[in-house]
Amino acid sequence: MTQQQYIDNTTVLVTGGTGSFGQAFVKSVFEKYSPRELVVFSRDEFKQSEMAKKFPPGKFPIRYYIGDIRDRDRLLRAFNGVDVVIHAAALKQVPALENNPFEAVKTNILGVQNIIEAALDRGVKRVVGVSTDKAVSPTNLYGATKLSMEKLLVAANNYVRYRDIRFTVVRYGNVIGSRGSVIPHWCEMIANGATRLPLTSPEMTRFVISLDEGVDLVIRALNSAAPGEVFVPKIPSIKMADLAKVFPPHVEVDVVGIRPGEKLHESLIGEDEGRHTYDDGSHYIIAPEFEFARDSGIPHAGTPVPKGFFYRSDLNTQWLDADAMRPIVKEWLQVYGVS
Repeated sequence: MTQQQYIDNTTVLVTGGTGSFGQAFVKSVFEKYSPRELVVFSRDEFKQSEMAKKFPPGKFPIRYYIGDIRDRDRLLRAFNGVDVVIHAAALKQVPALENNPFEAVKTNILGVQNIIEAALDRGVKRVVGVSTDKAVSPTNLYGATKLSMEKLLVAANNYVRYRDIRFTVVRYGNVIGSRGSVIPHWCEMIANGATRLPLTSPEMTRFVISLDEGVDLVIRALNSAAPGEVFVPKIPSIKMADLAKVFPPHVEVDVVGIRPGEKLHESLIGEDEGRHTYDDGSHYIIAPEFEFARDSGIPHAGTPVPKGFFYRSDLNTQWLDADAMRPIVKEWLQVYGVS
């Protein structure tokens, strides 16, 4: 199966299409593939108008569709003629969602159920949901809603019957330089005159991935994942204390403590998931435990991982050191006019 099969000459819709992932996905698709049409579905008309300056209709086979995944009727209209749905829309800010929990439920859980029902009713062929390491043994509401999203998408394969449709998931760590992430946040603080940066804990570690790597993983899952599989990339970890050292020497660090719902270290695969996880070289595949997976006749790629396997950021074998992080930080400092 080639990567062109589910993008070339098809209509692809991406929810949350004006976000960091959505814009990177659109850019990559137009650089590498030839879709019949690419539909950007999001609720922010200003971001759509700004994105249309980079990808104007007429020059690109693109359509901008204002809507909210909370609105099932709007999704049913948007999914007319759509072959592939990449689901990246979500509420993501951990502190805000701790304080406004049901808003997270309405978007991140009820919203994905709307997507599932609309996809089944409109004959969509493939749905890939974008998840996060915070879905593994979640300690905050955001992680709990993303775990629920994963469960809903995997279980949706129970309703497929004999139709050609697959629901799959990709799960990865923090995206370097995405909107609201730590590097641009700290750079903006310095640009505004800050000389001290808030560090939750010098022991904290995180998995990190670039936007392009995230897009590549989604396309890989789109074209090769069996029904209900969760794709997890092999990616490096960083120590937050090491990241802070890369910033200008006049900037010091204040240890402020872990925020409500945060973990000291993140996991991409829990030990219980390891029992049905396969190593496929560049990524892991978490196989579903439903009957549809056993009855489909589609084999899982890769080899089973060792007994007791789990994948946690502080025990990772891949690390980004200060030298690897320095050019990333330098680029973002330049974006904010800091030399």
